[in-house]
Amino acid sequence: MPEFESVNLGFSRKAEVYDDYCENHPVIRWARGLERQSLMRRVRPGASILELNAGTGADAAFFAAQGYRVHATDLADGMIAAIEAKINAARSNDGFTVQQCSFTDLAEVRGGPFEAVFSNFGGLNCIPDLRVVTRQLSRLLKPGGHVVWVVMPPICPWELAQVVRGHWRTAARRLNRDGALANVEGAQVRTFYFRPSQVAGAFDSSFRLLARQSLSLFCPPSYMENFPRRFPGLTRRLMTLDEHFGKRWPFNCWGDFLVFTFQYLPYEGR
Repeated sequence: MPEFESVNLGFSRKAEVYDDYCENHPVIRWARGLERQSLMRRVRPGASILELNAGTGADAAFFAAQGYRVHATDLADGMIAAIEAKINAARSNDGFTVQQCSFTDLAEVRGGPFEAVFSNFGGLNCIPDLRVVTRQLSRLLKPGGHVVWVVMPPICPWELAQVVRGHWRTAARRLNRDGALANVEGAQVRTFYFRPSQVAGAFDSSFRLLARQSLSLFCPPSYMENFPRRFPGLTRRLMTLDEHFGKRWPFNCWGDFLVFTFQYLPYEGR
């Protein structure tokens, strides 16, 4: 289970700066756009979405503005406060709601079943076994519903390349089976990295994998902030390579993030 106190502390602190940081970061804006498209390609406006690890609610607010009904969940006090502020600003009635809830306690989620479950930017990498979450999905999803998750894999070529600069710890951190400690605004949060086969294997036979796409395989990860500032043209070309090759094997096995799309087909799984 995640270390709830550290997660709450670190991500509550991060809520204060997260939106401004993301809005001004070209790589995050680009990646977020592709991740949202992965969901909107499968689920039409008017559908109900459950978001796990909703953070400050940036994605939830976006989907609500597009006509989706969104129930955003998060563990961190600061993130919940940020989502509530977005709901108040949107003056939404029932179309945009929030609940403080860990993704390990989905039995407490209100408002289901949903037509999609969404989780962005590696929030699910805070647990060592994704089955803690996937075994609860059949209760939350309508038949034919979709799961779109953005998960961090163990192989990120940009990180492995850091060994050339002598940054051995950065280069090897994803390869530790016991996870790695990440500093989130001064709090230590253990992070685990999942191979594509581990993610797919966490779902039972009632779920079908429809698509997998890598992000920041060719384009540098978002934490390499100086790269897009120094080389904006090259960054855009590398983004194009990601978009072109990121859905194809074997490129869709590596990167900073992988976007997985599953469909819940309970009758076919029997």
